[in-house]
Amino acid sequence: MSKIAFIFPGQGAQYIGMGKELFDNIDVCKNIFNIADKELDFELSKLCFDGTVEELNITENTQPAILATSIAALMALKERGIKCDVTAGLSLGEYSALVCSGVMEFKDAIKIVKKRGKYMQEAVPVGIGTMAAILGLEVNLVKEACNEASVSGIVEIANLNCPGQVVIAGEIAAVELACEKAKEKGARRVVLLSVSAPFHSSMLKPAAIKLETELENIVLKDITIPVMTNVNGDYIKSKDDVKGNLKLQVMNSVLWEKIIRNMIKDGIDTFIEIGPGKVLCGFVKKIDRKLTVLNVEDMASLNKTVEFLRE
Repeated sequence: MSKIAFIFPGQGAQYIGMGKELFDNIDVCKNIFNIADKELDFELSKLCFDGTVEELNITENTQPAILATSIAALMALKERGIKCDVTAGLSLGEYSALVCSGVMEFKDAIKIVKKRGKYMQEAVPVGIGTMAAILGLEVNLVKEACNEASVSGIVEIANLNCPGQVVIAGEIAAVELACEKAKEKGARRVVLLSVSAPFHSSMLKPAAIKLETELENIVLKDITIPVMTNVNGDYIKSKDDVKGNLKLQVMNSVLWEKIIRNMIKDGIDTFIEIGPGKVLCGFVKKIDRKLTVLNVEDMASLNKTVEFLRE
């Protein structure tokens, strides 16, 4: 019997048209988008299905758009009787995982992630910070590159995604210098990311503080499905730890590879990425090629995943 993890994508996975097939064909999915539109008091569904890329890529729109698409896809899977043994999400995706695990209601999560996006964007004015992916270099050498580049400003490790991919974040000059240092140390490639802020770095502390205040208004429920957190790469022990984790998550490194390795250690052999894109599928495969990796984002991928699991 397979042991299944539901994993949820973060910012960057968005595209125009995401969720539309699910909305058009499945009532529980339509209901999720209707709740989102009502709670946010604007047509998020229209933005996802027919909006402009520019508008969708504004952080405070991107985050609720990905959450709504992910939870719509989750509801389609659940309706077909597919359950998971554990769940987690990359950065923003952790909110989808918390909804999946029963801790947070979707109507609360959709409002909080819109504010999260707004606060993250406001924390660092556009043109001050950036992020870069360092490919094919060991973590300790990336750390060295960041330390050496700190003469030019703040630069820190933001994401540990999978073997050979580390994302750094900070002030533009420092990130660029760290990229040069990383190349000198043997990085296969460095890629500056087209993001508007240095996410998951200490520069996002103002956003974390504002988010903490907003989280105080949300009532959390008990965990019904085990969920792992980005902050330490391990299980959340109690709902009392959730708000603190979500605050820290904004300004701390995302320990994604550690989450996946901990799941594997606990016998998970099947990973289903739920929501737009297949970025996490790629990360999981880089960690262990033998794992079964599936995704659900539209009718074809939903049907394929359900058929595979019922064989």
